[in-house]
Amino acid sequence: MNKLTPGLIGRSIATLMLLLLVLPVSAQRGTDPTIWEEAMQRFDEQDRLHPPPEGAIVLTGSSSIARWNDQAKAALAPLTVIPRGFGGSVMNDVLHHLDRVALRYKPRAILIYEGDNDTSYGIAEDKILGQLEQVIAKVHEELPQTRIYVMSVKPSVLRAEVWANAQRVNEGYKAIAHRDPLVYYIDAANPFLKADGSVMTDIFVDDNLHLNDMGNLIWGSTIRAALMPQEARHEK
Repeated sequence: MNKLTPGLIGRSIATLMLLLLVLPVSAQRGTDPTIWEEAMQRFDEQDRLHPPPEGAIVLTGSSSIARWNDQAKAALAPLTVIPRGFGGSVMNDVLHHLDRVALRYKPRAILIYEGDNDTSYGIAEDKILGQLEQVIAKVHEELPQTRIYVMSVKPSVLRAEVWANAQRVNEGYKAIAHRDPLVYYIDAANPFLKADGSVMTDIFVDDNLHLNDMGNLIWGSTIRAALMPQEARHEK
């Protein structure tokens, strides 16, 4: 039987302590939407300093949208957009904060990118889809004419192991949009795939998850192409 040396015991204790520090934070992701209160307060402050117009297009969702917040207005001009992405979020976070990130602006359209973190965190596919349906129902109830654009989960090198799950979520998004004339599905997957179906490797920053400048150009052109046919005619 192998004996534990003092050094090995020390390293084991240190590892255990690190896990105890990390696990509570990880457990909150996807289960506690109140962790985004600081982000919501930043949006409140932005609204106070620069009140957004009604009837614009809200962009919300996780980091692929949040990291694009400062580029969105130029990339989608002349469309009037209100960037309200908050990185690290999941579908339940959008549902919980829907009033603060979207409904209060009385937008003519809302674009949502979620599912990337959800599938990575192991949230069940039917739960993600059910939460999206709740978001849609709430929008329809308060803003019956508002259009909703649901972006598919994009592929990435980092999350290749959950890509099959993400594809099933994408099929669910597509089915939901097919049933509702005010909901539009945006394919944000195929633009990032090579001809053989594998994900491009030169479109990410070092973490192999978030988009670099080239990736953002593809991302922006995909969103623009999806929004323009419906939204350009409503621009004042």
